[in-house]
Amino acid sequence: MAADVDGGVVRRDVVIVGGGPAGLTAAARLAASGLTVTILDEQPELGGQYYRRPAPEVARVWGDHRPEGGRLIGRVRAAGVECRTGHLVWGVADDGRTLLASDAAGRAVRLRGRYVILATGAYERVFPFPGWRLPGVTTPGFAQHLAADHTSVGDRVVLAGSGPFLLPVACSLLALGVTVAGIAEVGAPYRPGPRASGALLHPARLRELAGYAARLARARVPLWQRTVVLRADGRERVSSVTLASATTPGRPIRTVEVDALCVGYGFRPQTDLARMLGCATGTDAVTGEVSPLTGPAGRSSRDEVYVVGEAASVGGVHAAVARGMTAAHDILAREHDTPTREHDTLTREHGTLTREDGTPTREHGTLAREHGDTRGHDDAGGRGGPSAPALGKGREPVPASEIRRWARARRRAEHFAALTGSIYPGPALLLDTLAASVPDETPVCRCEAITAGEIRETAAARAGGDLNATKAWTRAGMGPCQGRECGFAVSALVRATRPGETADRPVEAFPSRTPVRPVPVATLLEIAESRAGNGATADTDGSGAGSGIGRGLHGGDVTGTGTRGDVIGDDEDTGKGSDRDSDDGTTT
Repeated sequence: MAADVDGGVVRRDVVIVGGGPAGLTAAARLAASGLTVTILDEQPELGGQYYRRPAPEVARVWGDHRPEGGRLIGRVRAAGVECRTGHLVWGVADDGRTLLASDAAGRAVRLRGRYVILATGAYERVFPFPGWRLPGVTTPGFAQHLAADHTSVGDRVVLAGSGPFLLPVACSLLALGVTVAGIAEVGAPYRPGPRASGALLHPARLRELAGYAARLARARVPLWQRTVVLRADGRERVSSVTLASATTPGRPIRTVEVDALCVGYGFRPQTDLARMLGCATGTDAVTGEVSPLTGPAGRSSRDEVYVVGEAASVGGVHAAVARGMTAAHDILAREHDTPTREHDTLTREHGTLTREDGTPTREHGTLAREHGDTRGHDDAGGRGGPSAPALGKGREPVPASEIRRWARARRRAEHFAALTGSIYPGPALLLDTLAASVPDETPVCRCEAITAGEIRETAAARAGGDLNATKAWTRAGMGPCQGRECGFAVSALVRATRPGETADRPVEAFPSRTPVRPVPVATLLEIAESRAGNGATADTDGSGAGSGIGRGLHGGDVTGTGTRGDVIGDDEDTGKGSDRDSDDGTTT
């Protein structure tokens, strides 16, 4: 792809963050239609976690465990997409549109697209318990990550937590010859009930579930429902796990000998960049998590920003692929100035958006601010929306049959995701179930070495039950992981100090802060030197990208990122971090 750099900012029609199934699908379709597309991913190879590429030596012996991922990546490259692997997108410039990134060598990169697609995936929801820092205690995602390279996390393993992901991980371990000593599920999703009957509408997913169940039955793997991890014990490594009933989580019911324990409670959408870009958020109706508000095609309240895949809402690979494609269709329709389904929906719900003379009504202006304009329009590079179309005159619009086919696929996948979410315990219920059983001496924030007792005491005595105030007082969530590890648990412990809190209340999340991941100090110095060399004390290229290093790194907005150099600048392991699996692509 020919270079298009203006004032040090790489400019493209579309910039996609996240090289998993959703991002790759959107990139291939958009580039095939003539748009200039750059896709960025933190990992050295595209694919995300689901289409993660095997190591060459593994591929030579075992082949590719998901060859469809390799074919999709091949289509992306063949379409001319600029693939920037090893690139960490860590913030947003002061103009609210330019993405701040660093490449594999730590060099600063600034990018700006007329459209931005966030396909940043999800990360595993974890919760602390006594012994969770022992070697051999990890998450199901990490076990699956190793299994993809035909490496076992242990010889005798218990999987615990909640969600359908535990089943395929157990089957992957069995395929490696591992003894799966049991699966402990917090809820009771595998007992017949009226909600489960909705799965009959999804025969392919039912066959997949039946395959897992049959494999587990042949191996005689016990499945303990309404069961939680009470503690893990061991000296040099975990050697046993004690389980308790979910209804009385402080009372042990069995102890199982293991050499590995994998605990995870589903996934949380990776929404940091969406929130930094100013996308409106709301409470997911199924999970109770704070998620970006998007239309059917993934368009956020920022007209030019789309959120797709697991970053929009956790729904699995089928939903991720369909969301990526429908976002691409929406962008292409706007390039042809074609009304989209989102335009029709807003018109039905709010009435006509223009006066008889064609000028916008006040309602149109309000909706443009709240939902994003529903058609393409010329913005000349401002914040209101994308600039003029880049497609050649001879390009044909997306066939209506293709749009309908993928819209149906998206609706079916999202229906199944909602059904799945309804039969497993939601995050708010998990918070209330798990928080009471954590002893005060249990480390919760491993980066900053903050215990459950410190969080409880501070939340009740100093912070008035406020999550952000508790974070400020204790520094929980201010370490290199920026709360991805401990945020769910801190929210639970703070929530438990508020009288009258109910399970239908949304799950709180820490504010999004720059940098979202540790950034080498050299990267920040390079940006500062670049500004100084350009004489940039304000906007120098018309984009506003030179007006500051990024939101949250200057002025009073630095609160919550931590003020020590190791939080912003140290890209090495602090020794307190974890081997947990997180993802800038799509995780399922």
